[in-house]
Amino acid sequence: MKHLSLFLVLLLFSCKGDPKKEVQTETSNDHLVIAKNYYAVLNHTDAMDIATLLGDSIVIRESEDNYEERKSKKDYINWWQWESVFEPTYKVQQLAKVDGTVKATVWKFDKRLSFLHDEPVIWTEIIYFDDNNKISKVDRINYEVFDGAKFVYNRDPFVQWIAKNHPELDGFIYDQTKAGGINYLKAMELYKSKGK
Repeated sequence: MKHLSLFLVLLLFSCKGDPKKEVQTETSNDHLVIAKNYYAVLNHTDAMDIATLLGDSIVIRESEDNYEERKSKKDYINWWQWESVFEPTYKVQQLAKVDGTVKATVWKFDKRLSFLHDEPVIWTEIIYFDDNNKISKVDRINYEVFDGAKFVYNRDPFVQWIAKNHPELDGFIYDQTKAGGINYLKAMELYKSKGK
């Protein structure tokens, strides 16, 4: 009888999957599930996964700066591949449905932020969906942790030094493709080793 009980317990636990994998692969029209999948996908590098979550185009908005950009799905995936070079970690601190949208508080840290900002960034954003339940807009409405002055103070002399000392990499900051991200990392390493 003991063996049967042990067998049933083991069988029960072996049927449970990895919750992270379930979130990433689950298909649903539920906006909360789609948002969870979106943030899970931002933490890994499979372009097919992110493509299934987006509409034909996506609007990226920064409300605090009154900046808005519309990207095609292809352009967004190119940007995301640039972003993935810096090995970002996204952590969702809060996620809630709000009137047909999803409001999220997000924590992010990566190699670029470590270099230019010294600490993670935390913001609140709203995800909007089209009629096909695809993500159509991400509106970053406010930053809880981001020191823009520090970021620019660290970035500007870095960019100027690279332009002067490594002109082959000049303009790396504007190239938001995977190749541009790799050049950005090279520039960071060169700048960090300049005093050695």
